[in-house]
Amino acid sequence: MDLKLTDKIALVSGSTAGIGLEIARTLAQEGARVILTGRNQTRIDAAVAEIGGRATGILADVTTPGGTAEVIAAHPDVDILVNNLGIYESKPFADISDADWMTYFEVNVLSGVRLSRHYFPRMLAKKAGRVIFVSSETGLAVDPAMIHYAMTKTAQLSIARGLAGLTRGTQVTVNSVMPGPTRSEGIVDFLKSVSSNPEATGEEAEAEFFAGPRSGSLLQRMIDPEEIASLVAYLASPLSAATNGAAIRVEGGLINALA
Repeated sequence: MDLKLTDKIALVSGSTAGIGLEIARTLAQEGARVILTGRNQTRIDAAVAEIGGRATGILADVTTPGGTAEVIAAHPDVDILVNNLGIYESKPFADISDADWMTYFEVNVLSGVRLSRHYFPRMLAKKAGRVIFVSSETGLAVDPAMIHYAMTKTAQLSIARGLAGLTRGTQVTVNSVMPGPTRSEGIVDFLKSVSSNPEATGEEAEAEFFAGPRSGSLLQRMIDPEEIASLVAYLASPLSAATNGAAIRVEGGLINALA
């Protein structure tokens, strides 16, 4: 299927690894020109080389106003904005400090807000464009072990739906996607952090995870990043014009079990 993305310009935040890198790769494979962001030049260079000639990278920390301004100055106009950057951890509620709350909000929420504040009005002026927030199943079904993370993911759903309400009469859409547990960089360390056995192998920790905290998963395995990226690519496409203001699940059937 031709997603009609040839020569569209797409900015993907947090795109040197994991879901973000796979989204960038998929968009490039569909013909888009992709801008990757990251805070490590070596990793940016490796990601750009891996994707090939349709990718460029910029060293900038979009969790800060200054870093966001650098990205905007270098790339003032895009057709597609994917707010993917995010951090996560499991932590008891009583141990989550004020600094933790602020860090999670700054990284997971304000990074997307700042980028959208620039690019979204320009899309409205052109009456064309796509904004996509990469949220999480915890945005609807809050995991008690990740309350600070879940708060940011719920916020993303609200922001995306609110922005969608401003697109009336245009060809701009704003949607969010809700991945479930995804096989990406750092996931083994996370699984071990919630395992009952600190010495568990990655495979053992994953099996315990789906037998315990995520036993309601219909998929009963980690989601592959490609499975997230293919949905994002469709939402970025002109073919998805009738999908606007949606929060789309790609979480392996977890939400009903967790809610």
